[in-house]
Formats: sequence, structure tokens, C-alpha cells
Amino acid sequence: MSDSLKSMRIALVSHDGKKPEMVAFVLQNKEKLEQAFLFATGTTGNHIEQAGITVEKLLSGPKGGDAQIASLVATKQLDLVIFFRDPLGKHPHEPDVQMLMRLCDVHNVALATNPASAKLMLDGIASS
Repeated sequence: MSDSLKSMRIALVSHDGKKPEMVAFVLQNKEKLEQAFLFATGTTGNHIEQAGITVEKLLSGPKGGDAQIASLVATKQLDLVIFFRDPLGKHPHEPDVQMLMRLCDVHNVALATNPASAKLMLDGIASS
């Protein structure tokens, strides 16, 4: 495995209905993710920590965690955002979600919104 992941800063975010999927993804990719510096919104971070992975937890999404991740994107402090969204649910903090996604595009930060794209990105980084 390359050293590419050792300098990576990755944010992990998931809507409530996708938290089990995020934990499963993290466990399936544990060897790769443990090499990177991980950030997570609060509740997602709690779930990931319970699975035995160290993350720097920010606020929960509805309380400003999505905005904190967006701030890290805007200040070039993140290399990849993995955000498992629930596209069928209603989310009171949807404007923050849209802002985060827009800022990833504005600042050219990779954004994976499902396990398939997240795995491809991690595998690509690991092989570079």
C-alpha cells in the first residue's frame, strides 16, 4: 500500500438512515482509513468510534457539523468528503448539506455520496 493515504484528511458524514452503511463501509476499509486523518460529524463519529476507529468529532450535522465540514473544505483542510446521504428523507438542515456539496465543487474537493464511489476513490488513492 502506498503512503498516499497517510497525508490524507478525510471527512465522514452520514444521514441517520445511512449510519449503519457508513460503519460497515469504514470497517470494510479499515486498513486504508486508519492511515488517514479522519474527521466526522458528531453522531456519525460516535458510531465510527464504537466500531473502534479513531476520528476527530465535530458537532452533529443539524447542530452545525455539516457547516464545520464545509468550513474545512473552504479552507483547504480536507482532501476527500465521504457523505452517505439519504436522498429519500427530509432533512431540516438540507441547506447546510447543499452548501457542503457546493463548496466541494467550488474548491475541487473529491466528494463521494455512496459506498461505490467512496470505495473507488479510496482504492484509487491507495494505489497511487
